[in-house]
Amino acid sequence: MALPYVIVVCALTIVNIIQVTLAAPTQCLERQASAIPSFVLKYAPLVWLQSQDPYLPSDIGAQLIHTKPEVNYTPVPGAPSPLTLDNLDSLNSLGGASIYLTSLDDITKNPSWLNGVAPDASGKTNGAVSSAIIVNDHGSGVVDAFYFYFYAYNQGNTVFGQEFGDHVGDWEHNMIRFSNGLPQAVWYSQHSNGEAFTYECVEKHGQRPVSYSAKGSHANYATTGSVSRSARVMQAHISSSAHDHTIPNLNLPVGFLEDHCDQGKLWDPTLSAYSYKYDATSKTYAPYDSSYPTHWLYYVGQWGDQQLPDSNPNQRDFFGERKYTSGPTGPEDKQLIRTNVCPDNGNPCIVRPFLGP
Repeated sequence: MALPYVIVVCALTIVNIIQVTLAAPTQCLERQASAIPSFVLKYAPLVWLQSQDPYLPSDIGAQLIHTKPEVNYTPVPGAPSPLTLDNLDSLNSLGGASIYLTSLDDITKNPSWLNGVAPDASGKTNGAVSSAIIVNDHGSGVVDAFYFYFYAYNQGNTVFGQEFGDHVGDWEHNMIRFSNGLPQAVWYSQHSNGEAFTYECVEKHGQRPVSYSAKGSHANYATTGSVSRSARVMQAHISSSAHDHTIPNLNLPVGFLEDHCDQGKLWDPTLSAYSYKYDATSKTYAPYDSSYPTHWLYYVGQWGDQQLPDSNPNQRDFFGERKYTSGPTGPEDKQLIRTNVCPDNGNPCIVRPFLGP
């Protein structure tokens, strides 16, 4: 006699589940992806951090603990509290690209949380998930694997004793294009663009490409560069070498805008990373582990302060360049769908078959 009752209850339950599911936002419907392709980890880049860089890889989620969302230097009303990686995307409806995650501390006093975490002997940033791996499978054996690196602070270049281009939050990345599980080319992000090289020609640690992170700016380079002009003038013996990026898309051994690299600490970003599969059709992310937060990837705002106004006594104007500039956007804005290994940004995509400028 209880059977019809059970059937009715089960039917109502199924209807409720369907209604809730249909009402859920698109990103809530994402399921856990299958295991990350083994070749994505096998050939993942290793990063040499510059030996004198005070701003090391940082925990992605910790950035939200030390900041508050603002638009035009004004707190965003209705923002979730606490702000977490699980609700960060809710800011898109409260200001979207106009939102800046603004430091709760005076950044001109260099609060300690900006310094990040030094990798241990194994290359791991203990207690800090400082990387995100995003895999875009184009089909027909072509796969793009993005390796994103997060730093709480970017220190700009110094020219004629004037530093400019500092900002809270810093996202850099390598991207490797694979064909049938084999790496073909590697992209190195540098400032507003970067460089690409064939996998065969880049420096490797075993089978893993090596990336050199520049002091302060964290631009990624395939080599340490040349001994800097300033070091030669001083006739000083230093191991740090330079890349000049005065001319866009061309790195010269000397110049006015020099990035400095060397073999300081070796960082293995895969040891403290979130990883996701990206669906280019629906533009959604599926975590390779159900414990990984996903909603933060949809956030379209900035990961740092808005450029300090000129009225701020700590701001400096150097021929139109400012010392304290605005923070960057995150992975969502880094062209996860690409025709070539380079971003489709109007610049020529030159995949160099040898290490050079």
